[in-house]
Amino acid sequence: MTSPALSTPDHETKLAEMSDEQIRSIVGELIQANSDLKELNGKLSEAQNKLIQSEKLASIGQLAAGVAHEINNPIGFIFSNFGTLEQYLGDLFQMLDAYEEAEAHMGDAGAVARIRQLKAELDIDYLKDDIPNLMRESRDGIQRVRKIVQDLKDFSRVDARQEWESVDLHAGIDSTLNIVNNEIKYKADVVKRYGPLPEVQCLPSEMNQVFMNLLVNAAHAITAERGTITISTGVEGANAWVEVADTGCGIAPENLQRIFDPFFTTKPVGKGTGLGLSLSYGIVQKHGGRMEVSSEPGVGTRFRIAIPILHEPALQAAA
Repeated sequence: MTSPALSTPDHETKLAEMSDEQIRSIVGELIQANSDLKELNGKLSEAQNKLIQSEKLASIGQLAAGVAHEINNPIGFIFSNFGTLEQYLGDLFQMLDAYEEAEAHMGDAGAVARIRQLKAELDIDYLKDDIPNLMRESRDGIQRVRKIVQDLKDFSRVDARQEWESVDLHAGIDSTLNIVNNEIKYKADVVKRYGPLPEVQCLPSEMNQVFMNLLVNAAHAITAERGTITISTGVEGANAWVEVADTGCGIAPENLQRIFDPFFTTKPVGKGTGLGLSLSYGIVQKHGGRMEVSSEPGVGTRFRIAIPILHEPALQAAA
Protein backbone atom coordinates (compact mmCIF):
# COMPACT_ATOMS: atom_id res chain seq x y z
CA MET A 1 0.00 0.00 0.00
CA THR A 2 1.34 3.46 -0.90
CA SER A 3 2.26 5.56 2.08
CA PRO A 4 -0.06 8.57 2.56
CA ALA A 5 2.97 10.83 2.70
CA LEU A 6 4.12 9.72 -0.76
CA SER A 7 0.66 10.05 -2.29
CA THR A 8 0.53 13.83 -1.89
CA PRO A 9 1.09 15.93 -5.03
CA ASP A 10 4.26 17.48 -3.65
CA HIS A 11 5.91 14.08 -3.04
CA GLU A 12 4.72 12.72 -6.37
CA THR A 13 6.25 15.75 -8.09
CA LYS A 14 9.53 15.29 -6.24
CA LEU A 15 9.66 11.60 -7.16
CA ALA A 16 8.95 12.41 -10.78
CA GLU A 17 11.78 14.93 -10.80
CA MET A 18 14.30 12.45 -9.38
CA SER A 19 16.62 10.62 -11.69
CA ASP A 20 17.01 6.87 -11.59
CA GLU A 21 20.41 7.35 -10.03
CA GLN A 22 18.94 9.45 -7.20
CA ILE A 23 16.22 6.87 -6.56
CA ARG A 24 18.79 4.06 -6.51
CA SER A 25 20.84 6.11 -4.06
CA ILE A 26 17.87 6.58 -1.73
CA VAL A 27 16.98 2.89 -1.96
CA GLY A 28 20.60 2.01 -1.21
CA GLU A 29 20.56 4.28 1.82
CA LEU A 30 17.34 2.64 3.06
CA ILE A 31 18.81 -0.84 2.60
CA GLN A 32 21.95 0.22 4.45
CA ALA A 33 19.89 1.77 7.25
CA ASN A 34 17.88 -1.45 7.52
CA SER A 35 21.10 -3.48 7.66
CA ASP A 36 22.50 -1.19 10.35
CA LEU A 37 19.28 -1.54 12.34
CA LYS A 38 19.47 -5.36 12.17
CA GLU A 39 23.09 -5.23 13.30
CA LEU A 40 22.15 -2.90 16.15
CA ASN A 41 19.33 -5.24 17.22
CA GLY A 42 21.80 -8.13 17.24
CA LYS A 43 24.22 -6.18 19.39
CA LEU A 44 21.38 -5.16 21.72
CA SER A 45 20.31 -8.79 22.13
CA GLU A 46 23.90 -9.82 22.83
CA ALA A 47 24.28 -7.00 25.36
CA GLN A 48 21.07 -8.06 27.08
CA ASN A 49 22.31 -11.65 27.40
CA LYS A 50 25.60 -10.41 28.85
CA LEU A 51 23.69 -8.15 31.21
CA ILE A 52 21.63 -11.09 32.46
CA GLN A 53 24.76 -13.13 33.15
CA SER A 54 26.43 -10.12 34.74
CA GLU A 55 23.47 -9.59 37.06
CA LYS A 56 23.48 -13.29 37.92
CA LEU A 57 27.17 -13.19 38.81
CA ALA A 58 26.63 -10.02 40.84
CA SER A 59 23.78 -11.69 42.71
CA ILE A 60 25.89 -14.75 43.43
CA GLY A 61 28.69 -12.55 44.70
CA GLN A 62 26.24 -10.72 46.98
CA LEU A 63 25.02 -14.02 48.40
CA ALA A 64 28.43 -15.70 48.67
CA ALA A 65 28.96 -14.62 52.29
CA GLY A 66 25.53 -15.92 53.24
CA VAL A 67 26.12 -19.24 51.53
CA ALA A 68 29.49 -19.58 53.26
CA HIS A 69 27.72 -18.96 56.57
CA GLU A 70 25.17 -21.66 55.76
CA ILE A 71 27.96 -24.11 54.91
CA ASN A 72 29.97 -23.27 58.00
CA ASN A 73 27.10 -24.14 60.36
CA PRO A 74 26.90 -27.87 59.50
CA ILE A 75 30.66 -28.09 58.99
CA GLY A 76 31.12 -26.67 62.51
CA PHE A 77 29.17 -29.36 64.29
CA ILE A 78 30.73 -32.05 62.07
CA PHE A 79 34.18 -31.00 63.29
CA SER A 80 32.89 -30.79 66.87
CA ASN A 81 31.36 -34.26 66.65
CA PHE A 82 34.47 -35.79 65.20
CA GLY A 83 36.54 -34.19 67.96
CA THR A 84 34.26 -35.78 70.53
CA LEU A 85 34.43 -39.08 68.66
CA GLU A 86 38.21 -39.02 68.87
CA GLN A 87 38.00 -38.57 72.64
CA TYR A 88 35.46 -41.39 72.92
CA LEU A 89 37.60 -43.69 70.84
CA GLY A 90 40.60 -42.90 73.01
CA ASP A 91 38.59 -43.92 76.08
CA LEU A 92 37.40 -47.09 74.36
CA PHE A 93 40.93 -48.00 73.39
CA GLN A 94 41.98 -47.46 77.00
CA MET A 95 39.19 -49.80 78.08
CA LEU A 96 40.24 -52.38 75.51
CA ASP A 97 43.81 -52.20 76.80
CA ALA A 98 42.55 -52.92 80.30
CA TYR A 99 40.57 -55.93 79.05
CA GLU A 100 43.62 -57.22 77.20
CA GLU A 101 45.68 -56.87 80.38
CA ALA A 102 43.03 -58.74 82.34
CA GLU A 103 42.91 -61.68 79.94
CA ALA A 104 45.95 -63.22 81.57
CA HIS A 105 44.73 -62.50 85.08
CA MET A 106 41.04 -63.43 85.07
CA GLY A 107 41.49 -64.97 88.47
CA ASP A 108 43.01 -61.74 89.82
CA ALA A 109 40.31 -60.00 91.82
CA GLY A 110 42.25 -56.71 91.76
CA ALA A 111 42.38 -56.66 87.94
CA VAL A 112 38.67 -57.37 87.71
CA ALA A 113 37.93 -54.55 90.14
CA ARG A 114 40.12 -52.17 88.15
CA ILE A 115 38.25 -53.02 84.94
CA ARG A 116 34.91 -52.45 86.62
CA GLN A 117 36.06 -49.15 88.10
CA LEU A 118 37.38 -47.96 84.72
CA LYS A 119 34.14 -48.99 83.01
CA ALA A 120 32.16 -46.93 85.53
CA GLU A 121 34.48 -43.90 85.20
CA LEU A 122 34.28 -43.91 81.39
CA ASP A 123 30.52 -44.58 81.36
CA ILE A 124 30.74 -47.16 78.60
CA ASP A 125 26.96 -47.55 78.39
CA TYR A 126 26.58 -43.83 77.65
CA LEU A 127 29.26 -43.98 74.98
CA LYS A 128 27.47 -46.87 73.30
CA ASP A 129 24.31 -44.70 73.08
CA ASP A 130 25.93 -41.41 72.13
CA ILE A 131 28.29 -42.57 69.38
CA PRO A 132 25.42 -43.57 67.01
CA ASN A 133 23.77 -40.19 67.66
CA LEU A 134 26.98 -38.36 66.77
CA MET A 135 27.28 -40.37 63.58
CA ARG A 136 23.69 -39.52 62.58
CA GLU A 137 24.27 -35.82 63.22
CA SER A 138 27.49 -35.92 61.22
CA ARG A 139 25.75 -37.66 58.34
CA ASP A 140 22.98 -35.05 58.41
CA GLY A 141 25.55 -32.26 58.38
CA ILE A 142 27.36 -33.72 55.40
CA GLN A 143 24.08 -34.09 53.52
CA ARG A 144 23.20 -30.46 54.23
CA VAL A 145 26.56 -29.31 52.88
CA ARG A 146 26.10 -31.38 49.74
CA LYS A 147 22.59 -29.97 49.23
CA ILE A 148 23.69 -26.35 49.64
CA VAL A 149 26.64 -26.77 47.30
CA GLN A 150 24.52 -28.61 44.70
CA ASP A 151 21.81 -25.93 44.84
CA LEU A 152 24.41 -23.21 44.36
CA LYS A 153 25.85 -25.14 41.43
CA ASP A 154 22.41 -25.57 39.84
CA PHE A 155 21.53 -21.93 40.37
CA SER A 156 24.75 -20.54 38.94
CA ARG A 157 24.86 -22.83 35.91
CA VAL A 158 25.74 -20.82 32.79
CA ASP A 159 25.06 -22.89 29.72
CA ALA A 160 26.83 -22.04 26.48
CA ARG A 161 23.70 -23.31 24.75
CA GLN A 162 20.55 -22.91 26.76
CA GLU A 163 17.91 -25.54 26.19
CA TRP A 164 14.25 -25.63 27.15
CA GLU A 165 13.56 -28.36 29.68
CA SER A 166 10.49 -29.79 31.37
CA VAL A 167 11.10 -29.15 35.07
CA ASP A 168 9.39 -29.11 38.45
CA LEU A 169 9.02 -25.43 39.40
CA HIS A 170 8.57 -26.40 43.05
CA ALA A 171 12.03 -27.99 43.04
CA GLY A 172 13.46 -24.80 41.51
CA ILE A 173 11.80 -22.64 44.17
CA ASP A 174 13.02 -24.90 47.00
CA SER A 175 16.53 -24.93 45.58
CA THR A 176 16.56 -21.13 45.33
CA LEU A 177 15.17 -20.82 48.87
CA ASN A 178 18.09 -22.89 50.11
CA ILE A 179 20.52 -20.53 48.39
CA VAL A 180 18.92 -17.30 49.71
CA ASN A 181 18.13 -18.73 53.15
CA ASN A 182 20.64 -16.46 54.87
CA GLU A 183 18.90 -13.41 53.35
CA ILE A 184 15.49 -14.52 54.64
CA LYS A 185 15.75 -16.55 57.84
CA TYR A 186 16.57 -13.62 60.15
CA LYS A 187 13.79 -11.42 58.73
CA ALA A 188 10.82 -13.57 57.75
CA ASP A 189 9.01 -16.88 58.01
CA VAL A 190 8.39 -18.60 54.69
CA VAL A 191 4.94 -20.09 54.11
CA LYS A 192 4.52 -22.45 51.14
CA ARG A 193 1.11 -22.85 49.57
CA TYR A 194 2.01 -25.10 46.69
CA GLY A 195 -0.79 -26.27 44.44
CA PRO A 196 -0.60 -29.19 41.98
CA LEU A 197 1.77 -28.28 39.15
CA PRO A 198 2.74 -30.30 36.08
CA GLU A 199 6.28 -30.09 34.74
CA VAL A 200 6.77 -26.78 32.94
CA GLN A 201 8.89 -26.26 29.83
CA CYS A 202 11.27 -23.40 30.57
CA LEU A 203 14.89 -22.32 30.92
CA PRO A 204 15.47 -23.53 34.51
CA SER A 205 18.45 -21.36 35.41
CA GLU A 206 16.67 -18.21 34.22
CA MET A 207 13.48 -19.04 36.12
CA ASN A 208 15.58 -19.66 39.25
CA GLN A 209 17.02 -16.17 38.70
CA VAL A 210 13.47 -14.76 38.70
CA PHE A 211 12.59 -16.64 41.91
CA MET A 212 15.76 -15.40 43.58
CA ASN A 213 15.10 -11.76 42.68
CA LEU A 214 11.52 -11.91 43.97
CA LEU A 215 12.50 -13.66 47.22
CA VAL A 216 15.43 -11.35 48.00
CA ASN A 217 13.32 -8.27 47.21
CA ALA A 218 10.59 -9.58 49.51
CA ALA A 219 13.11 -10.04 52.32
CA HIS A 220 14.55 -6.56 51.80
CA ALA A 221 11.04 -5.05 51.86
CA ILE A 222 10.43 -6.34 55.40
CA THR A 223 11.59 -3.59 57.73
CA ALA A 224 9.65 -4.70 60.81
CA GLU A 225 11.19 -7.01 63.39
CA ARG A 226 9.89 -10.08 61.55
CA GLY A 227 7.52 -10.66 58.65
CA THR A 228 6.12 -13.37 56.42
CA ILE A 229 6.87 -14.36 52.84
CA THR A 230 4.18 -16.51 51.25
CA ILE A 231 4.88 -18.52 48.10
CA SER A 232 1.83 -19.82 46.25
CA THR A 233 1.58 -21.82 43.03
CA GLY A 234 -1.13 -23.17 40.79
CA VAL A 235 -2.45 -23.68 37.27
CA GLU A 236 -4.70 -21.31 35.35
CA GLY A 237 -5.72 -22.56 31.93
CA ALA A 238 -2.56 -23.29 29.90
CA ASN A 239 -0.34 -21.38 32.33
CA ALA A 240 1.47 -22.20 35.56
CA TRP A 241 1.60 -19.34 38.04
CA VAL A 242 3.81 -18.48 41.02
CA GLU A 243 3.10 -15.74 43.56
CA VAL A 244 5.52 -14.26 46.07
CA ALA A 245 3.83 -12.07 48.68
CA ASP A 246 5.45 -10.25 51.60
CA THR A 247 4.28 -8.30 54.63
CA GLY A 248 6.84 -5.58 53.98
CA CYS A 249 6.66 -1.83 53.62
CA GLY A 250 4.93 -1.91 50.24
CA ILE A 251 5.56 0.22 47.16
CA ALA A 252 4.40 3.82 46.78
CA PRO A 253 1.80 4.31 43.99
CA GLU A 254 4.06 6.73 42.09
CA ASN A 255 6.78 4.05 41.93
CA LEU A 256 4.55 1.12 41.08
CA GLN A 257 4.55 1.87 37.35
CA ARG A 258 8.34 2.17 37.20
CA ILE A 259 9.58 -0.86 39.12
CA PHE A 260 10.23 -2.86 35.93
CA ASP A 261 12.26 -0.03 34.36
CA PRO A 262 16.00 -0.77 34.04
CA PHE A 263 18.11 0.81 36.80
CA PHE A 264 15.09 2.08 38.74
CA THR A 265 15.39 1.28 42.44
CA THR A 266 14.13 2.67 45.73
CA LYS A 267 17.07 1.15 47.61
CA PRO A 268 19.89 3.35 48.91
CA VAL A 269 22.99 3.85 46.79
CA GLY A 270 25.14 0.71 46.83
CA LYS A 271 22.27 -1.55 47.92
CA GLY A 272 20.93 -2.45 44.48
CA THR A 273 21.48 -1.96 40.75
CA GLY A 274 17.83 -1.63 39.80
CA LEU A 275 18.23 -4.47 37.30
CA GLY A 276 16.69 -7.40 39.18
CA LEU A 277 13.01 -6.80 38.43
CA SER A 278 13.73 -5.48 34.93
CA LEU A 279 15.66 -8.63 34.02
CA SER A 280 13.05 -10.82 35.68
CA TYR A 281 10.34 -9.12 33.65
CA GLY A 282 12.34 -9.74 30.47
CA ILE A 283 12.87 -13.42 31.36
CA VAL A 284 9.14 -13.94 31.95
CA GLN A 285 8.33 -12.23 28.64
CA LYS A 286 10.93 -14.42 26.93
CA HIS A 287 8.94 -17.41 28.22
CA GLY A 288 5.77 -15.98 26.70
CA GLY A 289 4.38 -15.14 30.12
CA ARG A 290 3.46 -12.10 32.17
CA MET A 291 4.47 -10.55 35.47
CA GLU A 292 2.04 -8.54 37.60
CA VAL A 293 2.42 -6.65 40.84
CA SER A 294 0.01 -5.32 43.45
CA SER A 295 1.09 -3.41 46.52
CA GLU A 296 -0.23 -1.35 49.38
CA PRO A 297 2.14 0.83 51.41
CA GLY A 298 2.46 -0.44 54.96
CA VAL A 299 0.73 -3.72 54.12
CA GLY A 300 2.92 -5.55 51.63
CA THR A 301 3.54 -6.48 48.02
CA ARG A 302 2.50 -9.41 45.85
CA PHE A 303 4.28 -10.41 42.63
CA ARG A 304 2.60 -12.93 40.33
CA ILE A 305 4.25 -14.55 37.33
CA ALA A 306 2.49 -16.81 34.86
CA ILE A 307 4.20 -18.75 32.09
CA PRO A 308 2.90 -21.30 29.57
CA ILE A 309 3.19 -24.91 30.69
CA LEU A 310 4.24 -25.82 27.14
CA HIS A 311 6.79 -23.75 25.26
CA GLU A 312 5.52 -22.39 21.93
CA PRO A 313 7.52 -24.75 19.65
CA ALA A 314 6.10 -27.71 21.58
CA LEU A 315 2.58 -26.32 21.12
CA GLN A 316 3.19 -25.95 17.38
CA ALA A 317 4.52 -29.50 17.18
CA ALA A 318 1.46 -30.79 19.03
CA ALA A 319 -0.82 -28.87 16.68
